[in-house]
Amino acid sequence: MRQRKIRNLDEKLEALINFQIQEPESLKGSWQKPCYLEIGCGKGQFITKLAELNRDWKLVAFEGHKSVALHAIEKVRAAGHDNVSFVLKYINSLEDVFEDGEISGIFLNFSDPWPKARHEKRRLTCGNRLKEYGRVLSPEGFLEFKTDNDGLFEYTLTEVANQETFAMVEMTRNLHNDYDEDKIITTEYEDKFSQKGKKINYLKLVKKR
Repeated sequence: MRQRKIRNLDEKLEALINFQIQEPESLKGSWQKPCYLEIGCGKGQFITKLAELNRDWKLVAFEGHKSVALHAIEKVRAAGHDNVSFVLKYINSLEDVFEDGEISGIFLNFSDPWPKARHEKRRLTCGNRLKEYGRVLSPEGFLEFKTDNDGLFEYTLTEVANQETFAMVEMTRNLHNDYDEDKIITTEYEDKFSQKGKKINYLKLVKKR
């Protein structure tokens, strides 16, 4: 989806530099703990609420679209949270940024489905990615995944079934019907489409002991 151009984007991001991590690779092995990631934070509704509910967590939000990230940073600033940092670029491998076992949890919310077969390796739930998450997650670490794309969800279930790193502890194809709404932290995108009746798929994985 093409992002709307924001006037003076770079200047606005520069004014919010204290919320950003410019060289996350330099912090490898020294991240504040417990540390949790949202990969693809969008406009920031989810990460802002997560920060409010878990003030003792260090949250790192990755978002490669700078115009989108600006909205997220502004939300966190307006809420007064100091436990969220943003990385405004795409990371080829989390292992360049985090040591083995350094992360407590990962959230993947409405990731790009990359539907073409030649783009499979770009999907954030492909087998190689799952292995990578398993390495950077702590022994008690977890992964939560939400999508409205049924094809991506079925693909993800197959990838999970074909790996040995994680065990699936929760799964539903209709999150807002099967779970208490008061316990669901939503994204802007999720609110829009679930209110129109679109079913949201959800799963939670934990590392096998």
